[in-house]
Amino acid sequence: MRVAAHRTVTARVLDAEAGDCDLGRWLTCVGPGPGLLILHGLLAVDTCVGSRTATELIGSGDLLQPASPRAEEMLERDAAWRALSPTRFALLDGKFAERVRPWPQIMQALLRRGERRAGELDSLRAITSQPRLEVRLVLLMWHLAARWGRVEPSGIRLSLPLTHRLLGQLIAAERPSISHALGRLGHAGLVTGTAGDWHLHGSLKQSLQSLTERACRAPEQLRAADQPARDSSRVAQLG
Repeated sequence: MRVAAHRTVTARVLDAEAGDCDLGRWLTCVGPGPGLLILHGLLAVDTCVGSRTATELIGSGDLLQPASPRAEEMLERDAAWRALSPTRFALLDGKFAERVRPWPQIMQALLRRGERRAGELDSLRAITSQPRLEVRLVLLMWHLAARWGRVEPSGIRLSLPLTHRLLGQLIAAERPSISHALGRLGHAGLVTGTAGDWHLHGSLKQSLQSLTERACRAPEQLRAADQPARDSSRVAQLG
């Protein structure tokens, strides 16, 4: 069955160089087919509503589908795509869907790819709901490391072009805030490196525990720092 399917089930291959790419025309060509399957590479999908942009990272094995128009849609939403590295797609159009009809398990596998991407978005939404920015960054980094990271003796190496701006779009934060938070994480020895070469030290559990302990110590440190000022005030009043 695999040999027969391999001879029949073919798809047109499309390539995008690193940088902004307009996938609108290719998605239009999908028609009633499953969508654009990423064969290799890394793509940032930007969704713009009002003045804010939310970003999703998708890579090899992910399925990018055309947006379905909704009659009750009241928000204006724009989509943009950026290839963070040279990316190759397979165009799974209506003709492809006809060719794979004898093998329903192929469509089932593609359906699971779509479900996986929806699950990734749910995880990203939960991460974004965390109130502390450092916690959001740590959770995001380890979430991405599960797929794209490489294990090292000291932790995980994440070789993704995650600029401060892109990190902010992934977890709903401004770029300057991301820079300050990364500085604090680096000082704590939890996340070090620069865009394209991030290092996650220890484990996720250890990182979250360290952040919790630091948050608990912060009020005590503030009270301790404020005590000398109070004593000086008393001395001045007695004088």
